[in-house]
Amino acid sequence: MGLFILLMAAFVVTHIGLATPPLRDSLVLRLGETGFRIGYSLLSLALLIGAVQVYKGLPEDAPLWTAGVGAYHAANLVMLLASILFVGALTPANRALAGVPQRPGNEGPTGVLRWTRHPMMWAFGLWALVHGWLAGDAPTLVLAAGIGTLALVGAAFQDGKKARQLGADWKMYAARTSFVPFAAIVAGKQPASALWPGVVPLVGGILFWLVMTFLHPSLMQAPVVGIWQFV
Repeated sequence: MGLFILLMAAFVVTHIGLATPPLRDSLVLRLGETGFRIGYSLLSLALLIGAVQVYKGLPEDAPLWTAGVGAYHAANLVMLLASILFVGALTPANRALAGVPQRPGNEGPTGVLRWTRHPMMWAFGLWALVHGWLAGDAPTLVLAAGIGTLALVGAAFQDGKKARQLGADWKMYAARTSFVPFAAIVAGKQPASALWPGVVPLVGGILFWLVMTFLHPSLMQAPVVGIWQFV
């Protein structure tokens, strides 16, 4: 368990730390932009794979709590939302997977970017919330906390980076978006019609959710979830 915690902590800290401007700029000067990206990706991938392998080998731990049936029904809906965000983040409307276009100018957000400017990060954040909540055992909580922290803290760092880079363009863009999903709609920055994400995110998200919930037992060695528990 100690090694697993160490690897997850290293994964989160290095992933965020290496992206901070002073350290990143210094490494780019030494390695070049391409060299930095390759090294950054390889290090992150190695730490994540190592952490997952150690996680798989951990003995089953007694859960700290047990989620009720109602929790599973709610979790299915949250994961459906996460699936729509995930697919929506991969559509052309999201011109930067981190969530913020390089030069947003006067262009407003579209698709799931009207829900949150970080759809991909929130998809992982919601995944972490659901799996930590339902599993309730210490190893899964560590895994979920690591992934959730990386996703949402990383998204906040991305906001800060874009604010420094884009200045006034960023202010115009941010004024029509929100970090927290649906907050822009609640605050009136986006109309109620923004609840419609578009055909591709909605249909693609539902299909992705159906496939992943179908594969859930074989991929995760976990219970049958989604509509498949009723089939």
